[in-house]
Amino acid sequence: MELSHHERRKEVRVAADAELTLVVDDPLPAEVRGRLVDISRSGFRAHHSYPRFQPGQQVRFRYPASEGQARVMWNRILDGRVETGFLVL
Repeated sequence: MELSHHERRKEVRVAADAELTLVVDDPLPAEVRGRLVDISRSGFRAHHSYPRFQPGQQVRFRYPASEGQARVMWNRILDGRVETGFLVL
């Protein structure tokens, strides 16, 4: 029996809805505004309008409860909406 994606998660995720700023320097400098979707002890997921994030890319982030650096783990575009998962470094 295959486990669902949710059941394979190692950490509890908590729904979140807060403004988020992401700053990327490579390949071109950009400041991206978005919204948190959920957070966990080691990462977060966000909706935004920047389709160029690549897995492994490092960004700086800031939202009301935290700020720091994170690594892009995955990026997907569905129905014109961009969603990205980040690992906090």
